[in-house]
Amino acid sequence: MFASVLLPVLLPTLLRRALRGTGWLSFFVLLWLFPSRSWAQQPTSPAPVPDVPASTPAPTYRTSQAPAPTTVSPAATRNATLLRELLLRTDTTNYALSRNMIAVQGELNLYFYYRQEDETAEIMAYPVRMNPSAPLRLVRSADFQQLDSLTPVNNEYYRTKIRFKALTGVRYLSLTFAQANLDSLRGPQFTQTVQLLPVTRTSLDFRPTDTELFVGEEKVFDLTSNNVKNVRATGEWTHGQDIDYRIAQENGGLKLHVLPNVTGTRSITLRMQTERPFLIENGRKLSYSLPPIRQEFTVKSSRLRFLSVDKKEITLDESSRRKGVEIILDNGRTFDLKHTYRVEDQEEAGGALVAEIFTRQYLSNDRVLCWLRVYNTHRQTDSYLYIKDGDQPKYITNLNISPKTTITTVSVRHRGGDWTTNTNVNPGETVDVRLEGESLLKAPFRFEDVRVVPSDSSVRSESAVIYRLQVPVGIDKKRVAIYNGNENTGQGLNVREFQRPHPLDFVKVTFGEAARPVTTLNGPILYPRTVRDVVFSFDANAIDADQQLYGKQYLTFQIRTQDAKGNLIEMRTIENVVVCPGDNSLRAAFYRDPQCQVGNINLNSLLSRKTYDLDDWAHIYVTVQHVASQYGDKGYSQTLDLVLQRRVKFDIDISFPAGLLTKQINGNGENNNYTAFSGISLATLAQLTFYNPNKINKPRPYKVGAGFVALNAFNLSPTSNANRDLGIVVLGSVYPTRSDAKLTFPLYLGGGYLVNGGKLFFLFGPGIGVRL
Repeated sequence: MFASVLLPVLLPTLLRRALRGTGWLSFFVLLWLFPSRSWAQQPTSPAPVPDVPASTPAPTYRTSQAPAPTTVSPAATRNATLLRELLLRTDTTNYALSRNMIAVQGELNLYFYYRQEDETAEIMAYPVRMNPSAPLRLVRSADFQQLDSLTPVNNEYYRTKIRFKALTGVRYLSLTFAQANLDSLRGPQFTQTVQLLPVTRTSLDFRPTDTELFVGEEKVFDLTSNNVKNVRATGEWTHGQDIDYRIAQENGGLKLHVLPNVTGTRSITLRMQTERPFLIENGRKLSYSLPPIRQEFTVKSSRLRFLSVDKKEITLDESSRRKGVEIILDNGRTFDLKHTYRVEDQEEAGGALVAEIFTRQYLSNDRVLCWLRVYNTHRQTDSYLYIKDGDQPKYITNLNISPKTTITTVSVRHRGGDWTTNTNVNPGETVDVRLEGESLLKAPFRFEDVRVVPSDSSVRSESAVIYRLQVPVGIDKKRVAIYNGNENTGQGLNVREFQRPHPLDFVKVTFGEAARPVTTLNGPILYPRTVRDVVFSFDANAIDADQQLYGKQYLTFQIRTQDAKGNLIEMRTIENVVVCPGDNSLRAAFYRDPQCQVGNINLNSLLSRKTYDLDDWAHIYVTVQHVASQYGDKGYSQTLDLVLQRRVKFDIDISFPAGLLTKQINGNGENNNYTAFSGISLATLAQLTFYNPNKINKPRPYKVGAGFVALNAFNLSPTSNANRDLGIVVLGSVYPTRSDAKLTFPLYLGGGYLVNGGKLFFLFGPGIGVRL
């Protein structure tokens, strides 16, 4: 009875522990022991809003971490989950990890509805462990702007506010949280990434006011949508239908271009896709397909017979103007062979000459072989082309006459960046390339040795086209040529090695101990032994990884030595130290450079006053930083502050004890002899000064020494029976804690032997000390 009551409560916990700690064997043992329990029907209660209890099970999502040192167990970090719940609030709607998840390509995403491109959302993150010493942190991203800092609330959850950027066009949207390792001080930080899926409701409507069309005449209609940017419009024509059409985004709206081919009552059906999906079937499924739109048109014959031509795109160049282009035209029945016909863009007389057609011969398929010589540009959307015999129109036709394809500007946009005319690309990265010029839409552009990645959001027009390119990691060319078919356009992309600042953990330093990364030496380093030399070495294999390329590292070393009082001893600067990635890099063969640093940097080979000649409590400052001119930002900087620490200092000290109380010991017993307070003694002592081991050049308030004391050396008493004597003493002195005082009044306590009196004595009293 007891087991039957506790079994439904403990079984999910036992299952999680079995899967996490003891492996699959324990899982099958549990199934054998409790076969009647239905595992698939375990209810999962969503986390309350906004209060989430601590017992809410933490969902498992993709978790990543920085490379761990060898002292951290990999098994202890792979299964870590930072969040037990995450709430995302837009307007008055809450979306939670525990209930608003949907699978996209096998990966769970937190979906949320948005209405604006720059939607503002409130984030409430409930960590698995709430620890003020290891707070949760939201990693920055180019896809959103963090408006508030991630602030703990009631020691239960963290709250922040973010503003998204261009939600319709952004790809791979996610929130990444990081937290320091709570189990190891030197362990890596943990990160958990929550994939986000913005969804929106998009409507599309088509209500034409005129449904009458003419064969061969292109007509443009407006489409109405509440989110124009979310409607996927390729701008490409359909082919072989009764009414060909295309949909394009023009001037901030959606335009439907129709071109009828057959007379009668004809219909078209628009099946449009969206860039961002929406939920169907009560939120269980995603859909990108808008409801189909069907529209009927009445297609009539043209007043003039329309003659179709086999070539719809003609390039206006020197060859097409002088020699002409061979075309096949429908038989107009009244054509005269070996006759030249004018082609104009208006029916009335006096139109501008667009082209000339010279009829050569009839073909067996009831068509005519002609020469077409073009003189002006024309677009099918502007008007028809009228074939005239003199000024008398005979037929109509339509085609595009465009200038020769010319690329005037090449722009590149790297991930997370803006468009720039700098055409440098890096191996292994994916970039967007925009070509600007004339007549670009018809050109079959090709990029040498670079793969074109299909993109649904590509922009294509006569004046601009955008391609998404994947540059291979192993590309061996310095320039990627752009071809129009098989013709080199003269434009291209420059392949440059990655040149990004890497964290300075590849720079290591040793000054008598094992080499350590400079990034681990923060703050002053108190070193109690002699510094024979300070040596900097470089781990070239720690720069590039398989998927993370950084390239050459340009460093500057600024060296400065100071004495204990802060006075400058010497200063040196080493500029343009080039560290190249090691042989483990995929681009190692392309980093070969005679300037690459191959050896270590020894400070003693640069300093005139060596490190082992420096006085106590001297400082050795070495600042390692990236050369800002070689990168787009300042890079990283790390300063090593090495302090020559001393625990004990030996020195000769002269002081003036005054008003000493002495006690002399003779052979017959003890006899107290108190000196006059007006007497001033002179003490010369060899003293040991002790320093605080946790502070820099901070002596403790006591000293111990041995030496000579001239009692009553300066007697200010008017009597002549001053009791002067010379003593050999061992004294302990207590000094004031202020280190900046020039005049001090220490207290002395000790004993010794009177040389003149031949007696042992003890003394206690104040003194006067002067610090220079």
